[in-house]
Amino acid sequence: MNRGFYTVILAQTFSSLADNALFIAAIALIHQLEGPVWVPPLIKWGVAASYVLLAPFVGAFADAFPKGKVMFATNAFKVIGCILMFSYDFFGLTASEQIVLICLAYAIVGTGAAAYSPAKYGIITEMLPPEKLVIGNSWIEGMTVVSIIMGAVVGGLLVSPAVSAWLLSHNTLQQIASTPAEVAIVMIGLLYIAAALTNLLIPNTNAKYPKQHQHPIRLIQAFAGYTKILWTDKLGQISLGVTTLFWGAGATLQLIVIEWGRSQLGYRLDQASILMGIAALGTVLGSIAAARVPLKQSLRVLPVGALMGLVVLVMPLIYNEWTVYGLLLVIGILSGFFVVPMNALLQHRGHLLLSAGHSIAVQNFNEQLNILLMVSLYSLMLWLGIAINTIIVMFGLSVAILMLVLIRWNHINIQKDPSLLLRIGEHGHGKALCCKRPT
Repeated sequence: MNRGFYTVILAQTFSSLADNALFIAAIALIHQLEGPVWVPPLIKWGVAASYVLLAPFVGAFADAFPKGKVMFATNAFKVIGCILMFSYDFFGLTASEQIVLICLAYAIVGTGAAAYSPAKYGIITEMLPPEKLVIGNSWIEGMTVVSIIMGAVVGGLLVSPAVSAWLLSHNTLQQIASTPAEVAIVMIGLLYIAAALTNLLIPNTNAKYPKQHQHPIRLIQAFAGYTKILWTDKLGQISLGVTTLFWGAGATLQLIVIEWGRSQLGYRLDQASILMGIAALGTVLGSIAAARVPLKQSLRVLPVGALMGLVVLVMPLIYNEWTVYGLLLVIGILSGFFVVPMNALLQHRGHLLLSAGHSIAVQNFNEQLNILLMVSLYSLMLWLGIAINTIIVMFGLSVAILMLVLIRWNHINIQKDPSLLLRIGEHGHGKALCCKRPT
């Protein structure tokens, strides 16, 4: 791993940390405005919608320019969303309209993240050979989850009574902000600045791609073709199915943990954010363990995903604080251990068949589309007044059953073509773009 790789990791960590801290600050603003319980999930919905709508275009954007510059530009777009959220009270809006503006502001942050993602993952495939992709993914997924932990913790601390009161006791911050959520957003803005400065240090890999389409209709048509290529590839479809399920489940579980902490454990928002951090810490540990899994053996971790869904079913049965921490840690470890090899396999097949930017855009499109679906269902269930423990049982069973379906699907593929396992680790780039059908 060279210095440029670690610079990418550092830039991603700062940017993702700020995103997750801002998520907590946005929820604090909604609570401050006495918004209903089903509104916070809509913040995630707006981010996912940005990924889905921009998916046909961001891959071409990431491949058209040096990816370090793309990361800098898209990080700057996140700053715009941060500033707009801070300005929620500047336009004379009613409380309900301010809540809409907060959701819109975070959706703008999501727009920046949607364009940022193909660049951050794509540059890894440019920097590393296939045999190092699992290790590289272990690093980027591990540090992304570290940033989720730190973001949740930092966001929770910034809106906590003690820390926010201390910050607001400073004259400079008093002149800018007047509530815990507002001062939290100011501090989070500094994190985005740190991410932008780090992005400027990312070296140019000098990777060259064919000239990208510019017409929107042609981009959408090309993207549909790229999506078909990955879903028809026998290795790509399994890894894409698993990561799609994982990220949809992960986003929903974040929201579930916050509401479960509030309703079952009586936690404040800053305390519930610690629960998110505990689960994310487990994901880091699982990611570290997964770094030892060779790319060629990545499909062997599939049963771990089904086990994770079953472990989630224990959540409604526990109330003891340390038991809660232990359970969330185990859930995180299982999720990190099975998703890192799957993510590496998907990136390998995507890079082999397509290009770095386009393959990640396809991955993001499918994952965020599932987040839209699962978060929408979660919001609907909250709106209908379904108890959080009932939602948890439905969630855990769904994850376990869908993972068993994917395991069976993979087994059938290998039975039909045992040579599939030999194709893992092939060298190449854009083979499906040169040929009429994927290899």
